[in-house]
Formats: sequence, C-alpha cells, structure tokens
Amino acid sequence: MFYNKAFIMKKIVFFFLTVSLFINCDKKAEIISTVTIKNNLSIDREFETVEFDISSISSEETVGLVVLDAENKVVTSQIVDTDLDGKNDVILFQPYIKANDTKTYTLSISDEKKDSITDYCYSRFVPERTDDYTWENNRVAFRTFGPVAQKMVEDGIKGGTLSSGIDAWLKRVEYPIINTWYKRNDVKKGAYHKDYGEGLDNFHVGVSRGIGGTAVKVDTSYYFSKNYTSYKTITTGPIRTSFILTYATWDANGKQIDETKHVSLDYGQNLTRFEIDINGTETISSGITLHKKTGVTNEDDANFWVSHWETLDDSEVGTGIVTTKPYFSGSEKYVTSRKDESNHFLHLNVLDHKVVFYSGFGWVKSKQFNNQQEWENYLADFSKKINSPLIVTKN
Repeated sequence: MFYNKAFIMKKIVFFFLTVSLFINCDKKAEIISTVTIKNNLSIDREFETVEFDISSISSEETVGLVVLDAENKVVTSQIVDTDLDGKNDVILFQPYIKANDTKTYTLSISDEKKDSITDYCYSRFVPERTDDYTWENNRVAFRTFGPVAQKMVEDGIKGGTLSSGIDAWLKRVEYPIINTWYKRNDVKKGAYHKDYGEGLDNFHVGVSRGIGGTAVKVDTSYYFSKNYTSYKTITTGPIRTSFILTYATWDANGKQIDETKHVSLDYGQNLTRFEIDINGTETISSGITLHKKTGVTNEDDANFWVSHWETLDDSEVGTGIVTTKPYFSGSEKYVTSRKDESNHFLHLNVLDHKVVFYSGFGWVKSKQFNNQQEWENYLADFSKKINSPLIVTKN
C-alpha cells in the first residue's frame, strides 16, 4: 500500500497533536502547601490581603507559584521580595470569605503561562515633578514631598513644597492614572488640578497633616517633620504597592524624633497602611486636615477612628484614620488660627518603637460613597476587620 507525501505529513501532525494533548491533560500543579482562612465576623470579607511565607522555597520555584481555590481556579496573587535581598519572601492574595465562614486555598507550582494582570497598585518616585513620591490603587491615589521641594522653599525658589503631610489625588476611574497625570502636567503645568474625566488634585495640604501625616504633641502644641529625605520602592502589582520613606531627625520641643514610614496600599482599599518606626517619643499623632474648618468631624473612640466630611469644590469628600486597640490613645479636634495647622488627630501609643494606623479618603464623585454616613460606615467596618483579622492556618 502506498501513501502520498501529503497524507503522511497529516498523520505525523495528528500524532504530535495527540501526544501534546495527553501531556497537557496529564499536567498537574505540584502542591506546596494548603492554607485555611477563617472569618470570625458576621460580615462578608473581601479585599483583605493574606500573606503566605514562601521564604523556604527556592527563587527558581517561586516563579511558577500560583494560589488555587477549592475549585482549583487560579486566584490573583503577587510575589514580593520584602527586604529586597533578591529572594522572594511572601505571596499575596485576597480571599473572599462570607460571614463566619472558612475556606481553604492551595499553594502550588505550575508551569502554565500566567495571564497578564494590570498593576493597579502602583507607586513611584517622580523626579519630573520636583521629587514627589506618589502611590495609587484602583480606588484612590496619594502623594507626598521630597527634599528638593523642601530646599526650593528654604532657598526662596518658586514651585517648592515644605510639608510632610499626605496629599490626596481624587481619582474616579479604576485604571492607573499617576503616569498619565504627570505626563499631562509636563505639557501644561498644573494640568492635574483640572478634571478631564478621571479626577483631579484639588486637595490642599500646605503644612497640614493632609490625610495621615504624623506629629508629636508636647504640652498643647504639635510638632512635625519636614519632607522625606529618601525613599525605597519595595513592590508594585495587582494586590499591593509598598515603599519606605525616611525622614531626617526632627525636634519636638526638645525631643529628638527619628521616623521611618513603611507605607503600603492594597487593591480594593480606600486607606493606606502606615507602619512607622519611631524613636524619641512614647506617643505620636496622625492627623487629617480641617481645611477651612467648615466640615463635620466625628470620632469613635470605642472603635478607634476619626473622620472629617467636607464640601470640596462641587462635590464632597470624607477623610479618616483608623487603628487597632493596642495603638489607640485618644483623639482631638485641634483648631488654631495658624494657617493649615487645624487638624483632627488620632493619638497613638508607640509600642516597641512602632505604630500602625490606616488613613485615606472617599470622594462622592468616584461613586464609591454617597454621603457622610456611608463613609463612616466604611470606617466602622474597616475597624472591625483590622481588629479581628482573618485567621490564617498553614496546613
């Protein structure tokens, strides 16, 4: 029996396709570990980041790490080298867990090609706008100011900024906007102060604490640092961006304060997490600006948060700070005639030279919150979650 060349080639191609199909069907992810996550609250939980230690896994293997749910579906995750030593330390993911429920996830190694994922959680140093450091996720954006901006003010050069306050960029789209807004500002100075449909920067900070800037209270006065002196970007990705800001030693009426901020912002959250290494004081305060002092302030000392709700141009914005019980030390609405120095403060205990709190905002035009009550409900729920974190058990 004779076969023509075309027929033989078809048989060969079919054979290899068949072998390839069986290989793909038999391919199984190598299971590294499983983790059980329990929600002890009577509310559903989502957009809370779980960190899974992968420091014992080789760098080569971590490239193929995936997180699988109970149905073996891949969950969005992010691998982070937390100390920047060239070795990956943790994998991050965000489970969705209903009230009083428990779920199990599997950490596996797979050679399947991963889908492209948007880095919604992004931050960077911005030399083209003096030396801002700016960060964002899918809901909010922030920035603060560096040493060049400080020196410009001290030298009388126009365009500088002298402030360790935290600025808010009121975005109203989910996709990243930092690079677009700065590029637009390069073409026309001040362009990000105008809303082109994505939001704008119309949130004045000055020497105020903005949203979460720190201060030390001595007697009846507040003292605070100047601009950050150096930065270090840790990670950006679909789940989290994090970085470190260092400040020069500063004086609080005779107290010498050393301060380093470990800053992170996770997907789906309106609040930035600040973990601060602090020396020279037993207490520190985090403040939110009162601007023209026409807004409404509120505090819930039983649940460790403060808030401010105000009209801003043609819309409204809520700001707030939340902490956990061990760090909470009270609150104070501080009003003064000095420009930009009126703030609503959350007082914090320094424990083992460390303080942790969360601060951020909600803007009505973003359609995330419609009114003050919805914003304060968010702060209340956020407080419940960080004070009763998900229970993670490695199996």
